[in-house]
Amino acid sequence: MTTDLDIPAVGARAAEILAQIEAHPLYTHLTESSLKYTCCWFTTTGYATINDWNVEQDSPKLAVEGLRVLALKAAVLEATGDEDRAELLVAAPVDEMVHAILAQWNVMTKIQEDLGIRFNHATDLEEFGYEVGGETDQLYAAAGWGPKPMRYWLPTSEVNRRLDVLGRLYESIGIQGHGATTSINFDEPVPAAG
Repeated sequence: MTTDLDIPAVGARAAEILAQIEAHPLYTHLTESSLKYTCCWFTTTGYATINDWNVEQDSPKLAVEGLRVLALKAAVLEATGDEDRAELLVAAPVDEMVHAILAQWNVMTKIQEDLGIRFNHATDLEEFGYEVGGETDQLYAAAGWGPKPMRYWLPTSEVNRRLDVLGRLYESIGIQGHGATTSINFDEPVPAAG
């Protein structure tokens, strides 16, 4: 089902939702816990596509983008009632942060209950086709959040190019399919760095 959106109204509602999240007593806990165990939520296909990625510097900024996306999706779901429709196209690095935020299950559940909203995210509905200027960008602009940090909002064509580069690098050390399989024997000695 395709539903036309009132972009200005849905964007404004997303801004309201984000403001409610930021005002919630668990907001600080949510943001701190989402960034705490970075080694557990890092993949080889999201953050790794960002030039000169630095978890300490980039994660807090990316958390802002992840929360904005969740607010946008919640606003679309509220406006349409359609989970498919609310699964917006999002840049891979931002989507990875969305997963890290949603991993804070108890906190996110409490925030949803308290605010009377539903965060929408279904990996089986995800499509990786984000391009600059599409509906996600229109909603983001309508929310009044200013220009997106393009360091994180990489269009799919650029993510795919970078993944090709990463794939060749990973394969050179025995990692295939971006981590789907490996030919690394952990019982063999590793040559010393040179």
